[in-house]
Amino acid sequence: MDSLDLQVLAQARDWFNGGHKVWLVTVIETWGSAPRPPGALLCLRGDGQVVGSVSGGCVEDDLIDRVRHGERVGEASLIAYGVSKEEAARFGLPCGGNLRLVQEPLKSTDWIDELLERTARHELVSRTLDLQTQGVTLQPSSRGEAFSFDGRLVRSVFGPKWRLLIIGAGQLSRVVAQMALPLDFEVLCCDPREEYHLTWDVPGTEFSREMPDDLVQRIRLDPHSAVVAVTHDPKLDDLVLLEALKSPAFYIGALGSRGNTAKRMERLKLFDLSDGEIARLHGPIGLDLGGRTPAEIAVSIVAEIIAVRNGVTLVQKKAGSAVPRPSAPAATACGIAP
Repeated sequence: MDSLDLQVLAQARDWFNGGHKVWLVTVIETWGSAPRPPGALLCLRGDGQVVGSVSGGCVEDDLIDRVRHGERVGEASLIAYGVSKEEAARFGLPCGGNLRLVQEPLKSTDWIDELLERTARHELVSRTLDLQTQGVTLQPSSRGEAFSFDGRLVRSVFGPKWRLLIIGAGQLSRVVAQMALPLDFEVLCCDPREEYHLTWDVPGTEFSREMPDDLVQRIRLDPHSAVVAVTHDPKLDDLVLLEALKSPAFYIGALGSRGNTAKRMERLKLFDLSDGEIARLHGPIGLDLGGRTPAEIAVSIVAEIIAVRNGVTLVQKKAGSAVPRPSAPAATACGIAP
């Protein structure tokens, strides 16, 4: 898959191999309401071109200005922004946020080539930059590991940190898959029906013709897995739900109207599922965005998955969902929901 960070690295490699001076800039620490999280990556070219981002734009402008005026660091080093209220306002850091970055010159693309090859095989890879020795190493990583900085070692994780299993290979599934790929999901579609298998054409995804319940048992869903059942065929959707609802997957949703969802829950009660396990089902699937087309419904599904992944209160739940919407959203500083 190509996450946004991998695209930044691919562009850095191409610029470097084209004879340009290139720097990688990584967010390592934030305080307050900084626009981009730790691990966010930017590539800066010697003539001022950039790809990726580390802020809302003003910090990028300052980095570009530094390079164009001859400030070209030769070793990986730290940069701080927003250390005062005036500077925070100047660089567009809301609520007095502060931002610390590491800027490093790209001296070789060998590690980028290896990293891109390994992530293309759906491997999860960590890259460690030692600020003392200036060395770069790559190691296998696992889901659940996150960006870290201990004052010397900058450790970034690349590859599909999350996994999305889609049951059904129709038009809606293709759009959901295309949206999930740049969101750091490894996407696996499962559909044993011959006519659907022949039309699956989403690059960067895997496809399985196994029965859904067999596949779920084989891949072992974990807390970084999401399951979306959208076949409209109870024989397939219910099979995967019986296994997924007992798993630690963080999100499980199924397509269907309120009436069909109620009937599905009654069917699930006939099996060895507890009320709590059945209540985990997001159905009707997706947030209530009023969508009607496959693309609009896909947006609502992916938005709900991201909200659950980020622990956001689901205030846009569809009527009749097993997961009820709250009576009122919580208010927070700066108007940002928790």
